[in-house]
Amino acid sequence: MLTVPTKIKKILVLLDGSQNSFRDPDEAIMLARTHNSEITGLNVIEFYAIGFQPFTSITIHSPIEKVLEKESKKFMEQAKLRCAENGVLFSSRIIHGPEGSTIISFIQKTKLDLIVIGSRGRGAIREVFLGSVSNYVLHKSLTPVMIVK
Repeated sequence: MLTVPTKIKKILVLLDGSQNSFRDPDEAIMLARTHNSEITGLNVIEFYAIGFQPFTSITIHSPIEKVLEKESKKFMEQAKLRCAENGVLFSSRIIHGPEGSTIISFIQKTKLDLIVIGSRGRGAIREVFLGSVSNYVLHKSLTPVMIVK
């Protein structure tokens, strides 16, 4: 059973642009309107290596990452519009790294009251089970997690 904090002021919605993830902001919007909360949309773009980069601290984003970032900005804008239509303040963050650990790191550094995540992501294999990222966040987060089916 999910124990929801009595005061939910900051909600994190994990978005990946999949059809399933577009239901997540709607659930978060309902909560945000009830509790007068703010929503932060988070998308993580995984690293795609460009050749061999030994011992370098320079981050070079691959062409694939650039395309994914452009897509991320589009669906974040859609989520922002949905929130605005419902009178909810929305901010977005797009970060790079391995999905699960990057999300947990973000959660640990940010004061949040609730995390909203879809049960399935983009991958077809993930359709069979609880999404691997959802499962990871559910088990690693110290902040309450609401999984939207």
